[in-house]
Amino acid sequence: MPRFYNEIAGKNLERLTALSDGVFAVAMTLLVLDLHAPAAELIHSETDLLYALGRVAPRLLTYAMSFLTLGIFWVGQQVQLNMLTRSNRDYTWLQLGFLLTITLVPFTTALLAEFLTYRAALIVYWFNILIIGVAIYASWKYAQSAGLVKPEIPHEIQIALDRRVIVAQSLYAVGAALCFFSTHWSIGFIVTVQLIYAIGPKVRPFTWL
Repeated sequence: MPRFYNEIAGKNLERLTALSDGVFAVAMTLLVLDLHAPAAELIHSETDLLYALGRVAPRLLTYAMSFLTLGIFWVGQQVQLNMLTRSNRDYTWLQLGFLLTITLVPFTTALLAEFLTYRAALIVYWFNILIIGVAIYASWKYAQSAGLVKPEIPHEIQIALDRRVIVAQSLYAVGAALCFFSTHWSIGFIVTVQLIYAIGPKVRPFTWL
């Protein structure tokens, strides 16, 4: 019976996709809950309001950065799922592990927003991105080895997906390392990487990303 159960469990890609969409939607929504309008009792002039909005700016930045992060990984996961002919129990659990790392993003974003100039906060945020990347890469490599990928998908495309994850994580690591010079440089570099991956510019040297 256990062997029979394991052979039939987790085969429905549609259910996995629906769960993933729900988790990403909740994580993206939770990000905005960390944004709060300035307290009315503290605002007595236009200058006070502008000053208060200036203090909210770091949270807006981390919100946008994390929304981009989640968007990039959501697109990446959808590409991966669309290339599969089926799922199985092991792949489903690998994807659940991936979703677990996604649910941590609102926490690490709030931590970074609160302690924007602290290297430790940025390293924790980067580590969250790292484990997301490791999780999605592990699930993709498993799908390849387990024969879950559609046979008509060219090998070149499969290699391109491997490269995309590896290059992105390498660039994120460079961004994290910059925090030892300045957390602002680090955040600026990470946002630049995210914009490149989100926009997908059709100019060299970005066309192969």
